[in-house]
Amino acid sequence: MKAIWYEKQGAASDVLTLGERAEPLPGPGEVAVTVQASGVNPSDVKIRSGARGPMAVPLQIPHSDGAGVIKAVGEGVDPARLGERVWLFSAAYKRSGGTCAEVCVLPAEHAIPLPDQISVKAGAALGIPAMTAHRALFCDGAVAGKTVLVTGGAGAVGHSAIQIAKWAGAEKIITTVSSAAKAAIAMAAGADHVINYRQQDVVEAVLADTGGAGVDHIVEVELGGNFAQSAKLIAEHGTLAWYGSETEREPVFPAYPLMFRNVSLRGIFLYAITSEQRASAVADITSALEAGLLRPLIDSVWSLDETVKAHERVESGERSGAVIVQPGGA
Repeated sequence: MKAIWYEKQGAASDVLTLGERAEPLPGPGEVAVTVQASGVNPSDVKIRSGARGPMAVPLQIPHSDGAGVIKAVGEGVDPARLGERVWLFSAAYKRSGGTCAEVCVLPAEHAIPLPDQISVKAGAALGIPAMTAHRALFCDGAVAGKTVLVTGGAGAVGHSAIQIAKWAGAEKIITTVSSAAKAAIAMAAGADHVINYRQQDVVEAVLADTGGAGVDHIVEVELGGNFAQSAKLIAEHGTLAWYGSETEREPVFPAYPLMFRNVSLRGIFLYAITSEQRASAVADITSALEAGLLRPLIDSVWSLDETVKAHERVESGERSGAVIVQPGGA
C-alpha cells in the first residue's frame, strides 16, 4: 500500500517519506479500513516535529483521524461491519499505523459509523476536533441554558464547539475571532455574538453582551495567552476548559479571584478521557450529525504526495477548519 511515514522527528520536508509498505491485517478486536480521507491535526504535526516529546514507536505513519470503509475485520468483530462507512479517531496514538496510508488498522471501537449524508472528508475532520470540543463543553455537565464563550471560533475545535453547544441547548454562544472572514464562519456555525479580538476589547464586549454577568463556561484554545481576560469574564460557579496553551505554557494563576467565585479549571486531553466519556462523545456527535447540526469545516484538501504541504498548512496558523489528505486520490 502507499503510505507516508517518518522514522525521525523534524521538519515535514525533511522527515516525511512517501512509498510502499506492507498492508496491515487486523488482529483480534481490530478492523482494517480503506482510508479515503485523513485529517491532519496540530497534534500530528507537533508529534512529528518533536514538540510533544520523543517518538512512541520506531516508525510512524501519521494522523489519528480519518474516514473510509471497513475492508476486513479481526477475530471478535462482527463481520456485518464489512463495507461500513466509518470515521476514525486515535489511530496513531502510541501505534505505528495512522491514517496517512491507503489502509489503516485500529481498534474496532475507534471506527464509528458515518451517517450517509456526511462526506468522508467531513468524517475525517471529526475525531480530535469534535471530540475535544465535546469534552471541553461537557466536562462539568450540561450546557443547556448557559452562556458559553468559545475562543477561536473559526478553528476546527472552536467551530465544532459552537455547533455542539447550539445542538446541546446553550442559551447564548459568544466567540472570538481574528478577522471578518473568520467572523462569518463563526456566525454560520451558530454563534450569537462574534468578537474580533484584534479590533475590540474582549472583556468589555463580553460583559456588555451579558449585562455584566460574564459567561458560565469557556472553551479555551489558549489558556496562558487569554488567562487574564478569562479571569474577568467567568461567572460564579463557571468552568474554564482549555485544550491549548502555546503562547504561555506556565501561565500566572489568579488563584483568589477564581477561588472566590468557585470557578473550575479543566484541562482537556482527548487521549486521556475515560471509555465512558468517549462513548458519550461518540453518541452525541452522531446525534448532532444526524440532526444536521454538526458540519465540520474543511480548510483544504491535499493528495498523498502533497502531505508535506498539508503539514505546513497546519503549521502556518492560517487555516480555518480541517486540513485533509486523500491517501487514495480524489
